[in-house]
Amino acid sequence: MSDPQSDPRPTPPEPPLPGDCCDSGCERCVYDIYADEMTMYRERLARWRERHPEAE
Repeated sequence: MSDPQSDPRPTPPEPPLPGDCCDSGCERCVYDIYADEMTMYRERLARWRERHPEAE
């Protein structure tokens, strides 16, 4: 078991603001990037929860 102070809980990414998307159909839209970041966040959070079962 890790020390929560030396292994802090991951923080979620900031969602894009409504004006961040230009609605031009970019190949890598800010919403696509945010979705990828959320996936990585959920994976990091799941691993953190495994290390810190007492945190729930």
